[in-house]
Amino acid sequence: MASGVSVAAAKASASVNPSPTGSEAEATSPLERGLAVLRIMAADPHSTRPGDLARATGLARSAVDRITATLTHLDYLRAEGRELVLAPRLMEFGNAYLDASGLSSALRPSLERLTRTLDESVSAIVLDGCDARIVGKAVPPGRMIPLGFRVGDLLPAERCAAGAVLATGWQPGLYDVWRARRAADPLDETFPAVPTRPDAPHAERTEADFAAWTAAAEAKGWALDDQLVAPGLVAVAVPVRDPDGRPVCAISVLAHTSRHSGDELREHALTALTEAARNIADELYGTSAATIAPPAAPAYTDAKPQLGPSFLQALARGLAVLTPLGRQRGGLTLAEAAEAAGLSYPSTRRNLLTLRQLGYVEQRGRRFLPAPRVLELGYARLSTLTLADIAQPHLAELTGQVRESASLAVLDGTEVRYVARVATEQITSARIALGTRLPAYATSMGRVLLADLPKAQRLDRIGALRPQALTPRTLTSPDALAAALDQAAGEGYALVEQELEAGLRSLAVPVRDRSGRAVGAVNVALHAGPEPPEHTRDTVLPALRVCAARIESDLAVASANAPARTG
Repeated sequence: MASGVSVAAAKASASVNPSPTGSEAEATSPLERGLAVLRIMAADPHSTRPGDLARATGLARSAVDRITATLTHLDYLRAEGRELVLAPRLMEFGNAYLDASGLSSALRPSLERLTRTLDESVSAIVLDGCDARIVGKAVPPGRMIPLGFRVGDLLPAERCAAGAVLATGWQPGLYDVWRARRAADPLDETFPAVPTRPDAPHAERTEADFAAWTAAAEAKGWALDDQLVAPGLVAVAVPVRDPDGRPVCAISVLAHTSRHSGDELREHALTALTEAARNIADELYGTSAATIAPPAAPAYTDAKPQLGPSFLQALARGLAVLTPLGRQRGGLTLAEAAEAAGLSYPSTRRNLLTLRQLGYVEQRGRRFLPAPRVLELGYARLSTLTLADIAQPHLAELTGQVRESASLAVLDGTEVRYVARVATEQITSARIALGTRLPAYATSMGRVLLADLPKAQRLDRIGALRPQALTPRTLTSPDALAAALDQAAGEGYALVEQELEAGLRSLAVPVRDRSGRAVGAVNVALHAGPEPPEHTRDTVLPALRVCAARIESDLAVASANAPARTG
């Protein structure tokens, strides 16, 4: 339970409302207020109560309630009892930036090759204001504690090699912005990804030091960070340049001092980093045609008739403008954005200008596209969600609807492994702990997962099962199991009646990733009472499929630009 917002979250609110009281709080638009609420919640590591948000923003509790009701309806927030948490759909703003900028497609192949070559974590970083924002990463396989920051994390420019590289292209006036940021936050407390300065040896960096470091990076074409960003970490960064020679991105490799000293890392990585930077520049500025997403339904849907005064149309319209900008590399024109958002031309223009003023949208000629700053809206925190994390609230909702236990499992060899579960308190509820493994052939989740395998792999897996008769009803012959899997593949669900244990009935459907592959299965397990199995199918299957669809929807957003892990 959160007792209040963190220092970083409180300072996040101050960036929009320096003195958020009285008339100043009333002067901000609903869009600004909504973004401030999201920013505060993203900066705080805990769940948040509306009262905390009211204190942090200086807004009336009634205003906060309307903002959070609107954000919850839009599925950017989720209520868990009296607490509010960020929902995975919030990541669609960051995904829109990565898609519109071209970084989503340009970075992944090079970062994957680079981390395989170097056997170290690598990142892509862009300039966000006067600081460095992580926009891509890849980590080597097999590490118990893989190094590296999260996509979306913001680092002080003066404390990372990428910051020095990117500062070589600073426009006039950006040093003033940097000085003001340093004066307002001398201990780097608004950078939760890095230790505060007193805890980091040699972290203090004077303006003269930073200027000299930047000049050296300009002259050498690379920069070395020797335990500036955090104790025990060294990094080397090189620039990715546009056709005019300006640094638009930095590629950085990060290692622990137990593996490399700073000079050793430079010798190990510099050649491969430089080659990767050239490949990324070729991808970003080559002659390939811009990717255009297929037409989609308008982003804005008016929920005012449904929710009444609690729905803030101005906030919903402003956010509806932001996501469609990612549908085409390079962004959209004003007319294209209005059509994609389903809003009028004046409304779209007004919201785009507000978002541009707040730093969430950039304008390049006639086109608008999301700015790196959208990644501060919870992207780093949400990018760490696992399939189990994503599924848990949907399982809870399903359990509340059907009044039976619900679980999520993944296929692990010839077994299913439980990774998420919400149990009821009924006497007949199955007692299953997370991590439990059960034979796939005798479980509903195992059958829908086996059924998703290609036919040849499915037959091979059946041959490796060595099924045993756990109850008189257990299917054990290869032919019977093959027929059951064919049926599950054709119907999209599996119903298993007392094959794992006498008195236990279960119904499962697959959970699929963006490619359509079943990455898990969700089931409802219940006592096999007097009602026939068909009654369970007819009453439970619709809710089960809705649950799976909602998990899939969140998973699609959360995994759209997931960090690459090679292997």
